[in-house]
Amino acid sequence: MADDPVVLPGRSGRSAHPGGRAAVHGRAGRSPYRRDPLLARRHDLPPQGSRRPDREGRPMSFVTTADGTQIYYKDWGAGRPVVLSHGWPLNSDSWEAQQLFLAGNGYRVIAHDRRGHGRSSQTWHGNEMDTYADDLAALLESLDLREVTLIGFSTGGGEITRYLGRHGSARVAQAVLVSAVPPLMVRRDDNPGGVPIEVFDGIRAGSAADRSQLYRDLADGPFFGNNRPGADISEGIRRAFWLQSMAAGHRNAYESIAAFSATDFRGDLATFDVPTLVIHGDDDQVVPFEVGGKASAELVKGARLIVYPGAPHGITDTHKQRLSDDLLAFLREYDA
Repeated sequence: MADDPVVLPGRSGRSAHPGGRAAVHGRAGRSPYRRDPLLARRHDLPPQGSRRPDREGRPMSFVTTADGTQIYYKDWGAGRPVVLSHGWPLNSDSWEAQQLFLAGNGYRVIAHDRRGHGRSSQTWHGNEMDTYADDLAALLESLDLREVTLIGFSTGGGEITRYLGRHGSARVAQAVLVSAVPPLMVRRDDNPGGVPIEVFDGIRAGSAADRSQLYRDLADGPFFGNNRPGADISEGIRRAFWLQSMAAGHRNAYESIAAFSATDFRGDLATFDVPTLVIHGDDDQVVPFEVGGKASAELVKGARLIVYPGAPHGITDTHKQRLSDDLLAFLREYDA
């Protein structure tokens, strides 16, 4: 007896699949249903910590942490290692201009996606600075990186600061804080110059209600200073911000708001014992200069502060060549 035609759910009538049920189940004598070769079966999945291909067959690199989280990283160039930690709610692609430039100037440059962001695992837990720092430690240890220059942008600045406070500087040669959230963003009794909690509550409300629009508003407005008279930030830059932000897990990005705004890094900064560069724009509307770069530079012994006049928060894009040049000059000081 011939097979009955397949009924496709949600459609009226009985729409026949050529070859009937046998086509779906691949029985002999029928035109087999051809499984998408890009869909992995369980036994196709790679072991933890291995390199697996992306959809175009190129190897993708991951480090597996103690709790099984897979941290994606890009590893470009050769030479003394530089590790780049990205901002919220972005991923390692936000560093691509600096990664390309530094790798082309004799350095091995590694940029990773923080847990819950980009191509890394979207974990339910660990969306706080201690775990971010431990994930960074897993990356450095797995790749056995030494004499590293750690560079953190915005939330990534908090990540590398907590790493140094929690894991020490045995593997680290230099540190750079770029538009970074330390020492402490939120206003408290012991931090009266901080940003009011209502600002972060508003970001949380926007994230819960319509995070896609929140990310559009940030990119079109304060993040790149596009709300300032005469500003002309390209649509491409603003769309790239939105695209990267939507790749972050919803819970991961939501909980990270508390991580970057309410974590107190003052004790971590006091432990810094490597040459440190602080770079910040004095028109940063996300991490105000007085709250971020200026305050951090005052807490790190011997830190050098470079101020970009009139610059916004997102200087990895708006001032990409100047930032790249300043980073290269700092790297070469250690190598001289």
